[in-house]
Amino acid sequence: MVPTGQDVARLAGMTAEPGDDTRTRILRAALDLFAEHGYQRTSLRQIAERLRLTKAAILYHFPAKEHLLSALVEPLLADLEALLDTARTQPVEQARWTVLEGWVDVMLAHRRPLGMLFHDIALVGRGDTYHRLMEIAMWANDLIAGPDAGRRERVLATQAVAACSDPIVFFVDVSDEVLRADMLDGVRRLLTPAAAVPGRDGTTAAPAPARGTAPDAAPTGGSRRRPGRPRALGREQVETARRMHAAGTHSVDAIAATLGVSRATVYRHLDAE
Repeated sequence: MVPTGQDVARLAGMTAEPGDDTRTRILRAALDLFAEHGYQRTSLRQIAERLRLTKAAILYHFPAKEHLLSALVEPLLADLEALLDTARTQPVEQARWTVLEGWVDVMLAHRRPLGMLFHDIALVGRGDTYHRLMEIAMWANDLIAGPDAGRRERVLATQAVAACSDPIVFFVDVSDEVLRADMLDGVRRLLTPAAAVPGRDGTTAAPAPARGTAPDAAPTGGSRRRPGRPRALGREQVETARRMHAAGTHSVDAIAATLGVSRATVYRHLDAE
């Protein structure tokens, strides 16, 4: 039995109901512990202890830990498949934006904490759920890129899907409304020529400077920002780095690459904990 969207929405809120069966209680406890400690650092024994059950009782419902993750991610994947099934019947441009806006909305609907688990599914070997996730991503890429797309269009489509997913994980303290607006603004800028992208104030953005060139005007204060990685992290980025490190799912190198800073910068902030 696979949980419905409503089941997992209730699980995400972690609110108990008197009629909850053992399977539902196990899923809620797993969701809670995965969010607290990360998938890799949570054992079936910890889940059993949280519920005052035996490990055998957990294994009766979920023969392996990856089955728990698959069950929790199922409603997210089902919603994405339904979205893509709707978009595939639409004209190319309409389908592209149906997918992009819908993808953001689906990810936000499963945000706490299923957005984090969306990335953990890659840890579960190469099972059916993983392959299904890859098929969903490739299907979305095809709809965004459009028929007969070249390499550049396919690359941009892949980047667009990431732009509609990754901020969900890294900006957990930003409201749904604000994050949705920022994500869709970013993906429009990615897929639209710079001179044609309207800013939030209704004006048209100037084309981005060519790669390797400095902007025409220096930032406030009279000093130009030097190229290269920033040497400091903002508060939200520091919290993100610490969560990723604590979860055990990312190396320091991966955290540095994700945040666009050096390994030394990441270590400095981790050591300051």
